[in-house]
Amino acid sequence: MNTNILPHHQRAINNLVKEYQDDERFEALIIGGSVAKGCARPDSDIDFMMVATDEEFKNRYKVGDFFINRTDLTDYPGGFVDGKVIDMHYIKQVVGRGNEPTRAAFDGAIIAFSKVDDLANIIHSIQQYSEADRDQKIRKFYAMAFIQNWLMGEAERHGNIYTKSRAASQLVLFAGRLILTYNRVFFPYHKWFYEYLSRCKAKPKNLIKEMNQVLNQPTAENASRLFESIRGFRNWNVTDIEAFHWFMEDVEWSWRENKSSLEDW
Repeated sequence: MNTNILPHHQRAINNLVKEYQDDERFEALIIGGSVAKGCARPDSDIDFMMVATDEEFKNRYKVGDFFINRTDLTDYPGGFVDGKVIDMHYIKQVVGRGNEPTRAAFDGAIIAFSKVDDLANIIHSIQQYSEADRDQKIRKFYAMAFIQNWLMGEAERHGNIYTKSRAASQLVLFAGRLILTYNRVFFPYHKWFYEYLSRCKAKPKNLIKEMNQVLNQPTAENASRLFESIRGFRNWNVTDIEAFHWFMEDVEWSWRENKSSLEDW
């Protein structure tokens, strides 16, 4: 038994293994979610990825059957197991071009059973932070934070509540993503965003407190305080005019080259 996992969660994992490891339709069971990440509460569900054979995945793809959700494999109040059915082709695609939230889904992943050769090494490669585009991400996330701080001032000047709310959430998101990238930490999508930020050693003082102030009170003053703490943390090598130029080309003109949204990186 993994001593970092609560006993009732481990029993649920054991039940999953017992239920599926001899099923010829499935090649591996990977435990993820809060249990694997070390963030689980006593009432947390068991998130997992079930690796299907090529034939089984094709059959499920035809009918859109990608989920396994059961309550009969747990023995604690409100407990359930919640799984997604994937295949090895998907995992290999993640290795080659998976975005950060997809890679973060494998953070701390536990292989409960596997019939796949070298699966542990494949997952290990997914978990490694790529240096190839890190500098580019840093510049773009900083530029987006700069733009959202500017936009908050414009929204306040015009009394535009919607734009203030939007600018607040986007400023918090990209200020946080900048710090995650600087620390070589994957963006785990929104649910675990603050949890992963709290683990970053290199960050401005009171970062999360200032983020919350912007969200609770979306004003130009609070936005500026957050942005200036980011700007002053280090030299990001992005001038103001470069930030405006980037926003025009990569956001306003993104349709010209079918570029994906920066949030999907």
